[in-house]
Amino acid sequence: MRITSLYPLFQVKDVEASARFYETHFGFTRIFSSDWYVQLRATADHPFEIALIGQDHDSIPVSAQGASKSVILSLYVEDAAAELERLIAAGLTITQPLRDEVFGQRHFILADPDGILIDVITPIEPA
Repeated sequence: MRITSLYPLFQVKDVEASARFYETHFGFTRIFSSDWYVQLRATADHPFEIALIGQDHDSIPVSAQGASKSVILSLYVEDAAAELERLIAAGLTITQPLRDEVFGQRHFILADPDGILIDVITPIEPA
């Protein structure tokens, strides 16, 4: 198998609201948009993508329909502390405060409108 693309597809309640969240707070840009599916790219110079699909769309098996759960989207950034300040100033709720991990990460966690966790990380020297 030769994989030509890879991105997570999150099942969400409101595709438009979720897309706006990622555009507004994380700088994603739409590369495809419909009323039931949106594909977003982080920046033009990086091929990092996510996609959002209506949780009850008929392309999803009925047994698997519903909002995505137990998912953590990890975003590596240059300065997690600065991003934390920016997102708090924008009114977002942080679910895990900024902390340093002994294994070499400074990070915090927040949730998107559907409860998908977003772990914002800056690598640091391990303790």
